[in-house]
Amino acid sequence: MPAGLIALAIGGFGIGLTEFVITGLLPEVARDFAVSETTAGWLVTGYALAVMAGALGLTAATTKLPRKRVLLGLVVLFILGNLISALAPTYGLMLLGRIVAALCHGAFFGIGAVVAAEMVAPERKSAAVAIMFTGLTASNVLGVPFGTFLGQAFGWRSTFWAITIIGVIAFVGIALLVPNLRRETPPSLSQELSAFRSGQVWLSLAVTVLGFGGMFGAFTYIAFTLTEVSGFDAPAVPWLLVVFGVGLFIGNHVGGRLAARSIDGTLIAVLVGLTLVLAVFALVAANPVLTVVSLVLMGGFGFATVPPLQTRIMQYASTAPTLASGANIAAFNLGNALGAWIGGLTIAAGLGFTSPLWSGALVTVGAVVVMLIAAGTARRQAARVAEPDAAVAVGR
Repeated sequence: MPAGLIALAIGGFGIGLTEFVITGLLPEVARDFAVSETTAGWLVTGYALAVMAGALGLTAATTKLPRKRVLLGLVVLFILGNLISALAPTYGLMLLGRIVAALCHGAFFGIGAVVAAEMVAPERKSAAVAIMFTGLTASNVLGVPFGTFLGQAFGWRSTFWAITIIGVIAFVGIALLVPNLRRETPPSLSQELSAFRSGQVWLSLAVTVLGFGGMFGAFTYIAFTLTEVSGFDAPAVPWLLVVFGVGLFIGNHVGGRLAARSIDGTLIAVLVGLTLVLAVFALVAANPVLTVVSLVLMGGFGFATVPPLQTRIMQYASTAPTLASGANIAAFNLGNALGAWIGGLTIAAGLGFTSPLWSGALVTVGAVVVMLIAAGTARRQAARVAEPDAAVAVGR
């Protein structure tokens, strides 16, 4: 395993921590800046919107630059954003820091996934992407509980100082360990945009939006499900989220290994499994033991889609994969927002705190349908390409 993958994973760990740890610190931040909970919530929403903007804008703006140099620049942006947050004297500057840090998120994972895949043999591409995204899953398992504890014990600013230090470590690691992968002729922006002429790229993006929309639509309101339906006390929720994070970690690893055998087959199986898990979870949510099991499975099946989805979109944008890869990261975040919105509608309609699980299952069914269409179309296209080759072989 190339050491550079570890450096990329450390960067992913810091970025994932920046995204998720704020949810556990919102009460302290709101109290410190004397703003309402709703206003403080923009520190989460603003981050997500900036991720989508950065994933497309910064990736497009840097297509012709050396990828390692771009990654280092993105980490500098990450360090700057978290430094602003740690020092912010006002809520407005805190929000600015969140936006600055978020701008690097999508581009880092999009470009980093391409770099990770290029550092290994073709049959190891999905596994390499999975190793990079291990940093993101580890941030949920280890980083968020520790960051929340640190912020509650020493003030929320201490968490952002710690994240800033992680950014510095990631910068040094990438500078020293990630090779300067040479490209004969870096694709132009028009070449990168040409990847979106592929119907398979658009189908892959749709699967990402719907697949992650289903899981995160349920996850957004999971604290309410755990306390109001499953009967857990509020202090138990962070530890239950660690259990969910363990599922993410396992799913990311298994998804990467399975995708090496069959990307489309893995995605279909995992998405069907996620649909069933969400539906069963809704049925057994009143049972604490089965709830814990369901949390692990929801995280596992949900994140097992990440390596094959990221690899698939790079496969169908093979000549210019960077912008398409960044677009897929934006699609993940769009799915998060879509799922949370739909889940919120079901709760507002009075359908109860298991309704986001049911709506998540329905959204994931949409992902299964789109993936079946994508896989069938890909098989037919491959068969049409193979027919002339077979005819030439017979003629010889």
